[in-house]
Amino acid sequence: MVTFDREQPQGGPVIQGFSGRGFRVDGVVYDGGLWLTPEQASDWPAPAIDDLRVEDVAALLDGSPEFLLLGTGGAMRRPSQTFTAAVEAMGIGVEVMDSRAAARAWIVLRGEGRQIVAALLPL
Repeated sequence: MVTFDREQPQGGPVIQGFSGRGFRVDGVVYDGGLWLTPEQASDWPAPAIDDLRVEDVAALLDGSPEFLLLGTGGAMRRPSQTFTAAVEAMGIGVEVMDSRAAARAWIVLRGEGRQIVAALLPL
């Protein structure tokens, strides 16, 4: 039998799956957008990707994470160059992918102990 147990769990919210257009995190269903930090998960009244501004995620970026994992909903779409440039000007990278892929990336990267945050638009 093969298992993939971590020696030391990293803690923080664990995405367990998807529910409708939302996400199941630590047994709680978030029906829409989702914010994740190494400490907590919370609802996010996500704007459409074309309307996304740095002000919409500013509170999420306060702790100066390594990068923002941006899930763009059911399909991968790029945010505006203005948004990406504003986040990168804060010294924070932006990794963009569809929200399902971003949820899976969150699990892997947090398992590695990476100090990241995520903003996931609904599916």
